[in-house]
Amino acid sequence: MFDRETLAEQAILVHVFFPQESACEDLHELQMLVSSAGVAELAVVSCSRSSIDARLFIGSGKALEVAQQVADLAATMVIFNHALSPAQTRNLERVFQCRVIDRTTLILDIFAQRARSYEGKLQVELAQLKHLASRLIRGFDNERQKGGIGLRGPGETQLETDRRLLRDRIAALHQKLEKVGKQREQGRKARQRAEIPVISLVGYTNAGKSTLFNRLTQSEVYAADQLFATLDPTLRQIRLADFGQLIFADTVGFIRHLPHDLVAAFKSTLQESREADLQLHVIDLADPRLEDNVKQVQKVLHEIEADDLPQLFVYNKIDVLQQNARIEYDESGMPVAVYLSAQSGDGLNLLTEAIVSLLSDSYQRLNLALPPDAASWRARFHEMGAVQQEHFDEQGICLLQIALAKPQWERLLKQSDGLLQNFIVST
Repeated sequence: MFDRETLAEQAILVHVFFPQESACEDLHELQMLVSSAGVAELAVVSCSRSSIDARLFIGSGKALEVAQQVADLAATMVIFNHALSPAQTRNLERVFQCRVIDRTTLILDIFAQRARSYEGKLQVELAQLKHLASRLIRGFDNERQKGGIGLRGPGETQLETDRRLLRDRIAALHQKLEKVGKQREQGRKARQRAEIPVISLVGYTNAGKSTLFNRLTQSEVYAADQLFATLDPTLRQIRLADFGQLIFADTVGFIRHLPHDLVAAFKSTLQESREADLQLHVIDLADPRLEDNVKQVQKVLHEIEADDLPQLFVYNKIDVLQQNARIEYDESGMPVAVYLSAQSGDGLNLLTEAIVSLLSDSYQRLNLALPPDAASWRARFHEMGAVQQEHFDEQGICLLQIALAKPQWERLLKQSDGLLQNFIVST
């Protein structure tokens, strides 16, 4: 595990440019990650290499240059914008005489800081332990074997003991997460039985998902201009005018080369994105890396098998570029993109309009005339949140305008033995 107090220190950042695009990371993103982790940036050391140095990643000459910077600036940490092997980390720490952290370790620590729910903490610890298990290396102290009366012989090295303890803890975490996952699955099945559409917000981290979520649901989910401001999924049920009940789900943001252990650990949380009826792909319109960010999100969605669901692109932060709110349609007249500002609320009405348009095929809209002896059905429709308009005529007939999912209406018809069919005035 990571010591939080140690991480809140002063660091030198190291960024290497490689000719292969797949090996490159974004320097600005590293600086945002460092800021999100609460680490003070002292300096940035960059260089170009044709390939990775097997021993020191950046080569001996550049390593000595960084070591000099560490001594001159009294840095307590060096953070690489790349994934380092355990041997490279150990060799670099010997040269720098301070702690060395790579990109994956930094992301894992940010997740550990942000997790608030019981499930989130379990998921982060599992990802950390899996990452740590792959980085246990043999050192002089690890060669010592247990011994004593009745325990002489080959025994168990400290390295083997550490690995066994890690395996036991990982197994325990898997069991706890499986139990929590079953509870989450029960809630998901209950929502499916109620036939309430679920809309999941996905997107690159810091694209404005939580701000948009708060606007749509009148919630107070923590939102800030930092990477991974929120981790734990939040679900809110709301009623849209001229439509009915909806459930919005705010999920964790994605990032380039999201550690595989994190994706695996958060799979149950990301299940909300897989089971959604519609995905709102929130995109930072002002980000110069817009196209690459979209590709990275689609890549993660593919990994969790959630890339085949209906998706509406939501281009956020039009206020930064001083653009107008608008909707873009495809050839069939269906909305494919909405441009808005979650911060100011400009274009929010267009988003709800697009959502209603995309989900309308799954909803039934009816006008009913309920006699006084059918008051129980009136109460049922109100309980379901399906009533859009209501008034009584002079004879005490309740005139209702309702909107609900088609499977819901079919189930109600069956429960009433077709009686509700007699109350329909128009559709």
